[in-house]
Amino acid sequence: MEKEQWGRRIRAFRKLKGYTQAELAKSIGVSLSVLGEIERGNRMPSEEIIKSVADTLNVTVDELEDLIKE
Repeated sequence: MEKEQWGRRIRAFRKLKGYTQAELAKSIGVSLSVLGEIERGNRMPSEEIIKSVADTLNVTVDELEDLIKE
């Protein structure tokens, strides 16, 4: 997957679920700057981060991937 697409999808789900960047970053155990880089498409999220984001936002990894494939 493209890192820009991952970032856009993570940001969209984060906003939909009502999390700030700081709240999500803390919940998934990364710094605010790392999450910001991911959301801006400057950094590819690891599989561990993707799984943590999905768990925290109560969505499946497949849902995130399905949105990226659209």
